Amino acid sequence: MLRRRSQTSVDDTPVPIDDPKPQGKGRPTPKRRDAEGRRRQPVTAPKDRKEAYRQARAKQTVERERARKGMLAGDERYFPARDKGPARKFARDWVDSRRLPSQYFLPFSLVILLATWIPWPADIRPLVLGYVITIGWPIMMIGVLFTSIFVAWRIKKLVAEKYPKENLRGVGFYAAMRALQIRKLRFPPPAVLPGGKPVPPKK
Repeated sequence: MLRRRSQTSVDDTPVPIDDPKPQGKGRPTPKRRDAEGRRRQPVTAPKDRKEAYRQARAKQTVERERARKGMLAGDERYFPARDKGPARKFARDWVDSRRLPSQYFLPFSLVILLATWIPWPADIRPLVLGYVITIGWPIMMIGVLFTSIFVAWRIKKLVAEKYPKENLRGVGFYAAMRALQIRKLRFPPPAVLPGGKPVPPKK
């Protein structure tokens, strides 16, 4: 029996993985180490610490760029933890679909700052500063305060009704802070236009 085995010749030549011919009877299975060796790609090991650092920086740059594009495209996988979840998305869409007084807070503050810098004539300057500081600024602050309170209260109530199993902690504050931002500077970018229509895709 041992003699028969020694006399039998077997072609142990490995068959290429991309061989178009089917492996029928009489064709041995490719050796595992050879098949895995073909699938492996050569990895260039860094020569020194400086080269390793350069490769790590290049990899981080690629990953950051991919994450940035994903966030701009609205892919929630790349969002920070504070922006993830259906409750936060609902809050963003609710705020972005409305024109709220608080979103004009920063532009109005800039106008007030510029008004104080302009060299008005001596007889007009006290009048301008009086209107701006004693009337305009307090009205804007009161409007921002009431808007923020209303937005936080409204969002918490709507989220509790729409997503009863979601955690409401911080969602009202999240919506109020977004309502304070200029629309073009909001991040993640708005997915809806004022009025509720979806933002058209960029060409």
